[in-house]
Amino acid sequence: MSASDTSQVRPLYGQFPTALRFSVRDQTRNRLAGLLLIVFVPVWYLLMDAMAAGQALDFKLYATGEVLHVDGAHLTLISAGLNSVTMIAGFVVFDAVRKALVFDRRLVFAGYRQYTLIGAKTLAIAAVATTIALYTGLAMLFFWRPTAGGWFAVLAGFTVIALTYGAFGLLLGVLVKRDLEGFFLIIMGGLMDTFLQNPLGNPLANKPVLQWFPSFGPMQFAVGGSLGRSTLWGHLALGLAWAAAFCAVGLFVFRVRTRRRT
Repeated sequence: MSASDTSQVRPLYGQFPTALRFSVRDQTRNRLAGLLLIVFVPVWYLLMDAMAAGQALDFKLYATGEVLHVDGAHLTLISAGLNSVTMIAGFVVFDAVRKALVFDRRLVFAGYRQYTLIGAKTLAIAAVATTIALYTGLAMLFFWRPTAGGWFAVLAGFTVIALTYGAFGLLLGVLVKRDLEGFFLIIMGGLMDTFLQNPLGNPLANKPVLQWFPSFGPMQFAVGGSLGRSTLWGHLALGLAWAAAFCAVGLFVFRVRTRRRT
């Protein structure tokens, strides 16, 4: 069957639901990632909460210049949640995108528009990242019960960092050649990024250089909303800018690698 024949069998208006179904299926069939989400997240919370219990920490809100004196366990739970989300979201998307790249190229050869596949992948990443963030936020409630507004601030921070590392996973999925390279970059990048934001493990956590890290904005927003009295929308937008940048570069590379060739 030629590409033109395939396009007639699957009209353009019917391509997007099919592409979306493929993308969601690819990103939700990873059993290891599901196991990590269900088991690793609460265990990680338990360990971090036990390590930081009873410690007081100082955390600087850069938008206001205010230094918050907070419970170290609560601050560590936020950074532990961010860390969990970065690794799981990045791992899920990277694994799915890399394995489906050859299939996506075949879809383009069969008549699927690249922009249809790009839109479907973007929506699937957003849905999966939001689900991961929601579960991580709900699991945190077993260890700490902030106010409703505080919890939603933490959830927003988790969602943005999940989108950021989901987009980072997309970028790595279309760039690197082997699984080991991508997993290493996601794990080490997420660990360094979120670990450095917590004064418990990093004495330099309140230094200006951390403003250049992807988790800086979500961490500031989550802490300001849950442990302070500040709603730092600009910092949440900063996190979204990181997500948009990773996603734009990743989708551009995806478009190049799936374009038709004679």
